[in-house]
This record gives sequence, structure tokens and C-alpha cells, in this order.
Amino acid sequence: MGLKCGIIGITNIGKTTIFNCISRTRAETSREAFSASRSNLGVVEIPDNRLDEISRLVKPAKVTPATMEIVDIPGLTKGSSHGEGIGNRFLADIQQTDAVIHVLRCFDDDSLPHIEGSVNPVRDMEIIDLELQVRDLEIVERKIERMEKAAKSGEKEPRRAIEILQRLKAHLENFQNIRDIEMQEGDREVISDLFLLTVKPVIYVCNVDDTSASYGNKYVQQVREALAGKQAGILVIAGRLEADIAELETTEERMEFLEDAGLDEPGVNKMIRAAYVMLNLQSFFTAGPKEVRAWTIRKGMTARQAAGVIHSDLERGFIRAEVMKFYDFVSLGSEHAVKEAGRMKLEGKDYIVDDGDIMYIRFNV
Repeated sequence: MGLKCGIIGITNIGKTTIFNCISRTRAETSREAFSASRSNLGVVEIPDNRLDEISRLVKPAKVTPATMEIVDIPGLTKGSSHGEGIGNRFLADIQQTDAVIHVLRCFDDDSLPHIEGSVNPVRDMEIIDLELQVRDLEIVERKIERMEKAAKSGEKEPRRAIEILQRLKAHLENFQNIRDIEMQEGDREVISDLFLLTVKPVIYVCNVDDTSASYGNKYVQQVREALAGKQAGILVIAGRLEADIAELETTEERMEFLEDAGLDEPGVNKMIRAAYVMLNLQSFFTAGPKEVRAWTIRKGMTARQAAGVIHSDLERGFIRAEVMKFYDFVSLGSEHAVKEAGRMKLEGKDYIVDDGDIMYIRFNV
């Protein structure tokens, strides 16, 4: 789908450790601040138990999960918006993402000094937010200047755009993020070409010590209080623990490790699924003896558009889609049983695909 989720945060808080737990790409970690000179791009598989359930019944030769792209952006610090720690380059990388995972350090470790001298996730969050707000403010002010020049010619549209931009400017000057301001769809069109940083949806990940993996700690509580009423999700992940789990070879070993830690699944799995939803994505499935596969689409896509995700020929020659609901297929046990029960539906090109639909595309090119 070409959508990316960026992992951001202040330097030396465990971002890359978490990135390595979920990505096929392995990035180098360091205990030195500003040791990274570029962002790391990885492909992440979407954990989905439905894929396992379908495969259990179909017994295919191959199983292929849905994926999305994750960008690990090197640590930022005060002054990033003015180039500190080559921050300008990294802020530009954030602009190219569609959503943000903001990692906060919520653990004590005397052997890993904090760049600000103490552990304070709310302060760290405010530092990063300020850098993003400063960058956005500069971009908004430049567009206001362009619109004011256009308005002098008597055009009405630039005047309306200036009103919207001035409201956003005041919001940013009040140290607020654009995502937290109420906007109409038409308002969003005015800023769609700006790739603003603080408009992107965000999940905050509290990176805790192993003993706090299940219930969090005082730092996590501080984050929850600071974000009360904000447009943001919060997850608790023990980065080092997740790294240990990721190194285990068998499912049995991982489950035993999780049980000992008081967890029912790796925290990074929850993070990946939350990012997937945040990007407004969902999955549909194709199932046959050769392969059971999950496909990524945007919510609201039609059957014909979904067919195009598989192959452009399927979209061009689309005739119809044979659709089974996941729960019908699993509860009845086979495609034949679904058809016998009258639960297999024939849908046309304008059918809006539901999350979890199992589809067979009929086409002719």
C-alpha cells in the first residue's frame, strides 16, 4: 500500500531495540547518543490469528501474512528543528511517514545515562513535540505568506486558506499539536500538501524495564496523566524483554517466556496491530491449496480496488467477487459448507470489503 509508520523519540531510549524486534531488517544499536546517521527502513509482518485459523483448515503449501513498512528514525533532541544532531534530516524523514510511534523511556538504568540527566518521559515527550511544532510552524508561516500574495489579486480561496492557516498557527504557538484541533474535511485539504508533522496520528509506547512489562510503573502513570483527553493511544512494552523473546527459536519457548513475564503475547505484536489500525488499514484473505495470504487494503476500498492490490489485471478485468466471512468459514469448517449454508455471497465491483473477508476474484482480461 506504500504507507509507512515512523518510530521516533529522544536519543537513547530503546527505539532501535524495539524496531529490531519487529522488522526483517536488523539495525545497529548503540549506547552512544547520536551514533546513527540515517533512518532504518524495515518490513513488518502483521500478527493475525485469523491467518492461522484459515491455514489450519485449508492446509496450504505456503502462508503469507500482510505487511507494512516501519521507519526507525534516529533519536532527536532539543534543537533538532534547527539542525542539532543533524535533526533537520530526520525531521524530513518523519514528513515522509503516514503515522508515528513515539517511544518514551520509562525505565531507570544507571549504565545508560539519559541525555537530559534524568528519566522523565513527559519532559521527553514535550521536547520532541516542541521540535515538531517548531518545524510545522515554519511551514505554516511560509504558506500564509504565499496565500497572502495570492489574496492581493482578489481571489476568495486564498483568503479562506489564510483563515484556516492562522488558526493552526495560533494553535502551534500555544504548544499544541495539529492532530488535537478539530478540523473539517475542507480544512484538511488546505494543509494536505504541507506534510505537517504534528497532524500525523500517534501511538505513545512506554519502554519499561522487565518487571514493569505487565502493569507499567510510575513513569507510565505520568504519561497517562499527561495524555488524558488527547488524540493518542498508549502501549507499554519492555524493549529488552521483547528482544530476548524475539531471539527464541520455537513458539513453545516464546510462550513459556511470555507466561513467566505475565504476558499473553509479545507487546510488539499489539504495537504492530495498533499501527496498522492507525494507518486506516485492514486485511482480506485469499485461500487455496497453494497459498493462504493476507492482503493489505485501506478501509473503505471496493472489491474491484482490492482485486487491484493482488494484480492490476484482476482490477481491469473484474467480473465479481465470491465472498465468505471469516467467522462463517471457521465455524462451518470449509468453503463447501459455507456454500451449502447459503453464506457465500456474490458481490459486484462496488462492494465495500470488510476486514477479514475471504475473497475469490472472478475476472476476464
